[in-house]
Amino acid sequence: MMSVSEIHHPLFARLYDRMSVGLEAKGAAEHREELLGDLSGRVIEVGAGTGLNFAHYPASVSEVVAVEPEAYLRERAERAARDAKVPVRVVPGTAEELPVEDGSFDAAVASLVLCSVRDQHPALAELYRVLTPGGQLRFYEHVRSQRRGFARFQRVVDVGWPCFGGGCHTSRATDRNIEEAGFVIERCRRFEFRPCLLTWPVAPHVIGLARRPGP
Repeated sequence: MMSVSEIHHPLFARLYDRMSVGLEAKGAAEHREELLGDLSGRVIEVGAGTGLNFAHYPASVSEVVAVEPEAYLRERAERAARDAKVPVRVVPGTAEELPVEDGSFDAAVASLVLCSVRDQHPALAELYRVLTPGGQLRFYEHVRSQRRGFARFQRVVDVGWPCFGGGCHTSRATDRNIEEAGFVIERCRRFEFRPCLLTWPVAPHVIGLARRPGP
């Protein structure tokens, strides 16, 4: 398993922090509202970044445990947590080894993070583990295109993209991998999001809800 000390992207973290303001204004904030608007109960968020989701959690959420392994981003998330409308606790940890007990959350949130984990399979297994039976996984991710030509282009881009993008991969079939991890996808909206030229390789996005089977 990765340790927290291994997650260190100082240049990317600062670039992301600066770029995110413009991305939110061009549509990402609305996507977060769609993702989180009707959540309730106890929530775990993986890869919380600078805490951009925190302002969008509704009052029906009783607590958010926000896991972030990168020190610079975690410090920004801690600042954002102070202004959140719901209780938010920011903790170090990785998606592949969440520092929480089995079945202890009503919902999990993965927001533009499954592109960056080293291996989606253990990360999704962890999300499955920490949810109660019937618990929800809310996901907002860029994914592999359904257009074959563009998907091939994404795979070529992935030769170098992760080196400059903090481990981000452009061509992961995240929605398919969520199903293969045992979740049942109840809704999934596909759309293209191109807020700037730099984001063209990661334009295909999904927002959805999947559920761990159970009562």
